[in-house]
Amino acid sequence: MSLHDALLADLEDLDDDEEEIVEENTEVAPKEEEDMDDDEDLDDIAEAGEEEQDDLYMSSVHAIAKLADSEKMQRVMTQIEEYGKKKDQSMTSLDVASSSPEYELVVEANNLTAEIDNEIGVVHKYIRDKYAKRFPELEQLVREPLDYVKTVQLLQNNLDVTQAGVDEILAPATVMIVSVSATTTQGVELSADELRQVNEGCEMLLRLDDYKARIYSYVESKMFFLAPNLTHICGSSTAARLLGVAGGLEKLSKMPACNILVLGAQKKSLSGFSAAATLPHTGFIYYSELVQSQPPDFRRKCARLVAAKVALAARVDSYRSTAAQGATIGIKLREDIEKKMEKAMEPPPGKTVKALPRPDDPYKKRRGGKRFRRQKERQATTEAMKAANRMTFGEIEEDVVQEEMAAFSGPRVAKGRLRAVEATQKGGALSKKMQRRLQREASHGGMSTIRGTATAGTASVSFTPMQGLEIVSKHLEQKKAESNKYFGNEGFVNVAKKAKKSS
Repeated sequence: MSLHDALLADLEDLDDDEEEIVEENTEVAPKEEEDMDDDEDLDDIAEAGEEEQDDLYMSSVHAIAKLADSEKMQRVMTQIEEYGKKKDQSMTSLDVASSSPEYELVVEANNLTAEIDNEIGVVHKYIRDKYAKRFPELEQLVREPLDYVKTVQLLQNNLDVTQAGVDEILAPATVMIVSVSATTTQGVELSADELRQVNEGCEMLLRLDDYKARIYSYVESKMFFLAPNLTHICGSSTAARLLGVAGGLEKLSKMPACNILVLGAQKKSLSGFSAAATLPHTGFIYYSELVQSQPPDFRRKCARLVAAKVALAARVDSYRSTAAQGATIGIKLREDIEKKMEKAMEPPPGKTVKALPRPDDPYKKRRGGKRFRRQKERQATTEAMKAANRMTFGEIEEDVVQEEMAAFSGPRVAKGRLRAVEATQKGGALSKKMQRRLQREASHGGMSTIRGTATAGTASVSFTPMQGLEIVSKHLEQKKAESNKYFGNEGFVNVAKKAKKSS
């Protein structure tokens, strides 16, 4: 085979390899197509979910909040109207321990208030999301759902706060902040469809709030038979609101007193203003009749007491068998609260007035002893002060100025002797043996362990015929006597003399 034929054969082999690679790629391609189809399906599902969310967001509020138009709500409200018309019939003739229809209605209506609160929160969020396009700063300035909805109903697309009458709903400070923010907002006007959806949400929230108020009014009228002990402590209105927020009497009985105290507390937006006048952690109990009847300084203390007694009363009322006995426990708990508050508000005991002694009563020595004598010595007037205070009779003294009083030392010429430094004798009289020992040591220039009468740092002066004046210090003599014991030459002289005799 020539070189030319070999090259052609190699080229043919290369063509065959390329065809095999193409066939393999065609075999793998269906799998890739399947994977691509799966990815496309996932993308379609995600897009569909986003579209559903957009549709849900753009849909009416009735698609999100369904409690107001539910069968349960309509049935409860209808029954409340029916029992409300029968004012002559009361629950006193009903046995609360049995399952009476009206008692079950009171319990169901009271539990329904918690669901209404949750539904109000959902509708409030829906309105905020819709109206944020027009006025996004409003939700930070007005946090209460009811006030926010009423403000939105007044403003609509026109953000002129002065003409809308918002000052009748909000506080003056909040109105000022809202008006300033309305002039600088970056929001755009809502379309007619969006504005209609916002108004529908506002109407539903107000309708839910009206349902809640009617339920509270009905439950308050029957509260004494539902929870007599709880009602006697904090009143029917406060008791109904506590049960509504807690979710029923059974759930309220399981809550601690610290949580019951803050039920109904609202978070207020200060908008940069001072928080000195605000009352944090104040709920339904703080604004109850019993707490508000106390002086302002004692209201927090009374609220804590009421919360503790409410927790006990709720546990008693949770057993329906004891509800038929009336408010016997609640009466005792309320009396306990009133007694404690009276005790807390009592004025402090007055200062006892000590009677004056009799004029003819002789002087009595109140205390004696060594400690008392030392105390009198420390406070006694010294001789120098007595001399400074002494005035000479018949002589003109120098004028004393306040700044020069410390330099005044009494009369310049005074007779008598000055007070010498007295040596303090401790330990009483010395025995004759100790006196002889002290005399012997003093004659040898020694020093005893007992402190002498001489003061420290003193020295004796003697006259000698050879040297004249000679100052003798007792301390130096003592040191010399101590050094002679070890470095004296007396012992060595004796040893040397003995050595000469032996030689």
